[in-house]
Amino acid sequence: MTERSPAPLRVGILALDGVMLSSVAGPSDALRVAGKLASIRDPINPVQFESAVVSARGQSEVQTSAGISIGGLQGPREDLDVLIVPGLMHECPSGLTQQLAAYTPEYEYLHNLHRRGTIIAATCSGTFMFAASGLLDGHRATTSWWLASSFRSRFPRVTLEADQMMVKDGPLVTTGAATSIYNYILELVAEHGGEDLAQQTGRMLVIDRERQSQAPYVSLAMMERPRHSLSERAERYLQRELHQEMTVAKLAEHCGISERSLLRHYRSHHGMTPLEHIQHLRVERAKALLETTHLSFEEIVERCGYSDVSSFRKLFKRASATTPSDYRERFRLRAH
Repeated sequence: MTERSPAPLRVGILALDGVMLSSVAGPSDALRVAGKLASIRDPINPVQFESAVVSARGQSEVQTSAGISIGGLQGPREDLDVLIVPGLMHECPSGLTQQLAAYTPEYEYLHNLHRRGTIIAATCSGTFMFAASGLLDGHRATTSWWLASSFRSRFPRVTLEADQMMVKDGPLVTTGAATSIYNYILELVAEHGGEDLAQQTGRMLVIDRERQSQAPYVSLAMMERPRHSLSERAERYLQRELHQEMTVAKLAEHCGISERSLLRHYRSHHGMTPLEHIQHLRVERAKALLETTHLSFEEIVERCGYSDVSSFRKLFKRASATTPSDYRERFRLRAH
């Protein structure tokens, strides 16, 4: 009796006008590579991966942000094991949030699949659409690191873990910036075809499966900051005095408000305490100095307003998910 091949893993990618082409082609190509490798490993009964670009509106094609049309779309399939909500190109977070009102058919489709038990995985800015559907309310999620502030402001009912590369909360999956979806694709390959197949697929595509955090890539200079006179006044002061010993009391005094009011302001507008913000700024300055100078770490610590090298090293590692020496080796500017 001939052994039957296992049922294929059926993955859909949601079609949207303005979608990032890589968010559609990347996962699809990765699954295709995994399928080819599986057939080489077991030509008789290979594990199979099916991917399709599906439209909640029944469109035949969509226009990507690159101006390239994607045709051959399938209708709103209900037999999917996983649906990926891809990233959308946008000029700024406010522009992205303005787009969300136009996706009523997509929200209905997501709710329908969720009721059926389909895993829904959103990546990069696609997490905004996922959150706007209401399905992430009361759940944990991540998003592209530079969109974290805007996401928290727009979706306060979602517990955002912005440093994470991937967050799985039951059948709800979110991944961080654009290429982080590959980590989830390889996890699907491992679950369906085994760890060896996932490792081989990762090697073929040169995907680093060890990336567990977005923290090493975060740059506060690129993150949206609250537009508030108090925030701007505090920020100017901190940037000017960051090399000095800094306390919350000093910052509150400079801003002309009480420490309690300052705490409320930072929690409301930054999603963190003033002390946490000061620590973030110091780590950011240390990153910049590690990238662009040959200063010793002890000299860098001094320029960041710390006197205890050991405690700052621990702070840096906790905030960046890597040691200062590893960070410098990985991100320092190199002469060509």
